[in-house]
Amino acid sequence: MPRLADLRAHGSIAEHIPPPLFYVPLVLQWIGLGVRYRSFTLPTIANPNIELAGLLGESKVSYLDQIQGEERKWLAPYLSLVRGPNVPAAADVKAALFQMSEVGLHFPIVAKPDIGWRGYGVRLIQDADELNTYVDGFPRGARLILQKTIDYDGEAGVFYLRQPDEPHGRVPSLTLRYFPFVVGDGHSTVRELVDKEPRANWKAQLHLGMRSQHRGFASEQLDQVPAAGEIFRLAFIGSNRVGGLYRDASAYITPELERCFDTISRAMPEFYIGRYDIRFASIDRLQQGQDFAIIEINGAGAEAIHVWDPNMGLGEVYRTLFTYQETLFQISAKNRDRGFTPASMSQLLRAIRKQNALIRRYPPSS
Repeated sequence: MPRLADLRAHGSIAEHIPPPLFYVPLVLQWIGLGVRYRSFTLPTIANPNIELAGLLGESKVSYLDQIQGEERKWLAPYLSLVRGPNVPAAADVKAALFQMSEVGLHFPIVAKPDIGWRGYGVRLIQDADELNTYVDGFPRGARLILQKTIDYDGEAGVFYLRQPDEPHGRVPSLTLRYFPFVVGDGHSTVRELVDKEPRANWKAQLHLGMRSQHRGFASEQLDQVPAAGEIFRLAFIGSNRVGGLYRDASAYITPELERCFDTISRAMPEFYIGRYDIRFASIDRLQQGQDFAIIEINGAGAEAIHVWDPNMGLGEVYRTLFTYQETLFQISAKNRDRGFTPASMSQLLRAIRKQNALIRRYPPSS
């Protein structure tokens, strides 16, 4: 992973705008595009084989299961199961352990919701006892994913798009994702380091275990004194919800990388726009389209997350998001011309309510 020496220590201007206010210009553009294209729900057919095109509320497994043949080698091994509506957690865990043995999954593993957003409910699971605790707190009747822990140090978001009338797509955005951390000085506790580091302090309530949707650290961990220069990771997930840092890495996009992700994307029927979240061994190998694993695929609702780079100005952020949102409508309009029908507004609203209700009930992330 490239060094962060030239990156602002704190968050970007965009990150500090409250979401309801930040998205107002995008909502207004969406309304304008809806009028122009005669449908406010047109983007629900951007990826016709995915529920609501992946705008929100879709099954993550549905993406992974669609990739068949040789391209499945790029997927981090996984399995999924539905939390039994009327059975104890122990029964579901027993079934999960059996499936794990069948597919060769071993602890530690990553547990995550099938319908997810911004890392809510994503947790590293060390053993069967931790899995039992996680499953016991998971909403009954909802699906969860158990996935192999990928040891690669690098994490990135690879944004892909292709017009339906084009034979090949492209990767216009690559973003490196750095997990939240502090650096030890040999005498300060983790708690004190969090207080002194601007970005960590910004999300201090999460790291200090003061929010119900994120575990944070126990007192004995916060009272540790990391050695001078030691990097202390503050969260397993790298989402900017918990202080993860995103860096625009578009300069590292190569023809080899684009060809690789175009091949993977075309292995999914009717997939035209979305983002791959990956772990990778090194930036050099990633540029060659090698040594990476896909941990999640996101559809039409995915952002080109390089816009959250702290070095990016607010004007550039909005220009980029406006461009991609217009592209989303263009792709969807071509799919409508091919015979696909957008979802109704009531379907979209039901999906929003369902996703929000589930997020509130997920176990804390880590």
